[in-house]
Amino acid sequence: MKTILRKSLWLALAPLAFAGGSLVFSPVVKADTDRLVIESGDSAQSRQHAAMEKEQWNDTRSLRKKVNTRVEKEWDKDDVAFDLRDKCQQSANVNAYWENNTLRCLDRRTGRTITP
Repeated sequence: MKTILRKSLWLALAPLAFAGGSLVFSPVVKADTDRLVIESGDSAQSRQHAAMEKEQWNDTRSLRKKVNTRVEKEWDKDDVAFDLRDKCQQSANVNAYWENNTLRCLDRRTGRTITP
């Protein structure tokens, strides 16, 4: 929204002038420009642009949801693996070791997964 407000503008062309040794006053000119212009910015083009953006946003909603779900699953997977690694490393079982490639706690003798 644009608002333009102009107050009265006083223009003094020549406030004082000396003519032949006497003081002469020149007339003061007043330009009255009190005007208020308001534009709402609501045009057919802006409404169409907003409708197109909303449609695109709605069309990509399912894709955004899928991406967010995948990111959340990956986060949960890493979080569980971090906890399991801590448990495996703190295990009383001396044959337990953490395998980084498979993200599992394995037995050194058998290579099988163990629960720490």
